[in-house]
Amino acid sequence: MLVAALLAGFCLASLAEGLLQGGHIRFFETPDSFGNLLLGTLSLQGMTWIWMFLFLKMHRVRWQDLLGFGKPGLGMGLLLALGCLPVVLMVALPLQYVSGMALTKIGLTPHNQRAVDLFLTTQSPAELGYFVFFAVVIAPVAEEFLFRAVLYPLARDRGWKTTAWVGVSFLFALIHFDAAIFIPLFVLALVLTWLYEKTTCLAAPILLHASFNAANLLLLLAAKWYYSAT
Repeated sequence: MLVAALLAGFCLASLAEGLLQGGHIRFFETPDSFGNLLLGTLSLQGMTWIWMFLFLKMHRVRWQDLLGFGKPGLGMGLLLALGCLPVVLMVALPLQYVSGMALTKIGLTPHNQRAVDLFLTTQSPAELGYFVFFAVVIAPVAEEFLFRAVLYPLARDRGWKTTAWVGVSFLFALIHFDAAIFIPLFVLALVLTWLYEKTTCLAAPILLHASFNAANLLLLLAAKWYYSAT
């Protein structure tokens, strides 16, 4: 069901993008237009949100149980998530820089994700608001549900410990389709998995994931304002 839902979302988004772009519809004129980017971001995370509701209803799981609300030690788990943030940033940002340098050395030019490029160039408050909401709410909840609450336990509970930790983290980094941030995201995924195991609640890795994205958005905004001022 999970694979079918995600494939359906990807196929529908690709079909809609081609039709709308071919029809020269506003916001869909080019592959980097906001409308096409909206379809692309929601094809995975949006379908995962739909699948979440179906999953919870099918298995009669409440949202508070999924997130771990009411569990003893939840507050300490959330504090631990926030405490991990500066450590993850201090590791991930240098790794991203080194990855970019390494790609340049072998003749590959690192490119920003389409969403990052549009985020840096757009002047629309509505588009900026969507990027922030997507990065801080939609993506962290959907991706942590998919990778930490579904795929990781699925592999772990079958005794595939290496696949659970390394394989799922590898897949998490891979789906972002950006070689320059692959290694930093792989490290982030390992930390998120460790945090999920440590706290036994999904709220902690969601908080760390959302905080990590928010910190990166702030860095991008600072860079955007700096270069526009100079």
